[in-house]
Amino acid sequence: MKGRIYNFNAGPAVHPLPVLEEIAAGFLNFKGSGMSITEVSHRSKWFDEVIEDAAARVRRLLKLDENFHVLFLQGGASLQFSMIPMNLLPGGRSADYVNTGTWSAKAIKEARIQEKAVQVVASSEDKNFSYIPKDIPFNTNAAYAHITSNNTIKGTQWPSFPDTGGVPIICDMSSDIMSRPFDVSPFGLIYAGAQKNLGPAGATLIIIRNDMLKRVPHDLPTMLKYTTFVERNSMFNTPPCFAIYTIQLVLKWIEETIGGLEKMEKINRDKAGILYQAIDESEFYRGTAEKESRSLMNVTFRLPTEDLEKRFVQEALEHGMGGLKGHRSVGGCRASIYNAATLEAVKALVDFMQEFARKNG
Repeated sequence: MKGRIYNFNAGPAVHPLPVLEEIAAGFLNFKGSGMSITEVSHRSKWFDEVIEDAAARVRRLLKLDENFHVLFLQGGASLQFSMIPMNLLPGGRSADYVNTGTWSAKAIKEARIQEKAVQVVASSEDKNFSYIPKDIPFNTNAAYAHITSNNTIKGTQWPSFPDTGGVPIICDMSSDIMSRPFDVSPFGLIYAGAQKNLGPAGATLIIIRNDMLKRVPHDLPTMLKYTTFVERNSMFNTPPCFAIYTIQLVLKWIEETIGGLEKMEKINRDKAGILYQAIDESEFYRGTAEKESRSLMNVTFRLPTEDLEKRFVQEALEHGMGGLKGHRSVGGCRASIYNAATLEAVKALVDFMQEFARKNG
């Protein structure tokens, strides 16, 4: 579409163009209601259809059975760092955490603020979080094992999920949810802020297994209990209606336009493969994540100097490619190629990278 750039932002991030077009077409008069989706009541038939369809699509795409509940909460993944130990880590028990970067570290910090017993059973801090640990000694009596599936800042991703010996996995999937199929049965809870791979900021997808709800203490504040939202279908209070509506449309796009998670994964692997190949074949660019742990969602790389990195980001923007600056905590460059990033966008980026290296190498 004229005027739009290739968007490589890490979050809020790119949306599928057909989703944006559908939103634009119906924004003033949603489904013949005479109101915008931002105006309809969350108790109306119009929004009931939205949230129920969104939950149903999550179930179909991830092949969830009746043992799992699908919730849409607020507060982002950051609130879940606190809610998870508050709800699921009873006194006298400890939980295992794997530290693979900034967001894992924040989750560990929030659990410890509550004076919860936390065991960091593995960490990749020794190599600046450039890899995903292997052969992790999970404790068989842990209340849960917490991991972050994809690390946006460091550009690493779990290639497959660990065997925890039956201990429920709690996983922050904010930046790679719905990017690939996986077996959901080992997971006690999955949480994902929407603004990276699902929709706009403001909603957090929660998938929680039924047996985990038995752990929720009765004396928690109402808005901090998972049971509150299970009992009220995510609508104890007014939910983020527009964000959930967008999530519904993104899920519809994955399911009906792309054809499901298997096809989505293939597209994502093709995009990442092209970009990593360009980095590996160049002496000008250097990837920062170890090859076995590379993310399909966030490709992090460095140039020979920081001055060249600044120039690269600026000239890329002038050529219609935005969001390529690395996270402020690590510097460098980062291309976030979430589901909605197109193969065309990645090819355009590779062409620009090659030309920039030719001129400046």
